[in-house]
Amino acid sequence: MSYLNTIFENLSAFQPYIIAGMAIIIFILFIMLIISFKAIGKLEKKFRKFTRGVDNKNIEQVIETYFDKIDESKDKVDVLAENYKVLNEKLKNCVQRTAMKRYKAFENVGSDLSFSIALLNEYNSGMIITGIYGREDSVVYAKPIDRGISRYDLSEEEEEVLNSAIN
Repeated sequence: MSYLNTIFENLSAFQPYIIAGMAIIIFILFIMLIISFKAIGKLEKKFRKFTRGVDNKNIEQVIETYFDKIDESKDKVDVLAENYKVLNEKLKNCVQRTAMKRYKAFENVGSDLSFSIALLNEYNSGMIITGIYGREDSVVYAKPIDRGISRYDLSEEEEEVLNSAIN
């Protein structure tokens, strides 16, 4: 019994310090509780933002839905990329380079009513269309161009529009 009395006497002597220490610990715990509630509130806002547009689904279902949408989008992008490649190849054969020159084919004709037009694709293949205007008649003809070269003789004006279109 004497030991217990000694312990109680010592506790009684330090009782104000023990109470002050416990009050400080309780105050610190109270501050930590407030900080925890604020952190939980922020986390809850983020969670609600993350799961917006979801009706009574758990987070696993939400993530699965998002992954499905990502896979769907990836498939669409792959299809678009393939279509882009096909269109890009087709585009190479479309008219991309042009040049035109108007000129007077005959001295006795008034204006520059004759013309030559070069229409070439990416590979410098295509055609030159020439229209010769005269007082009595007019003629329009085309000459094929294959990789920048014509197998037909070209006039000076046709050579000029061909070089202009290529360069």
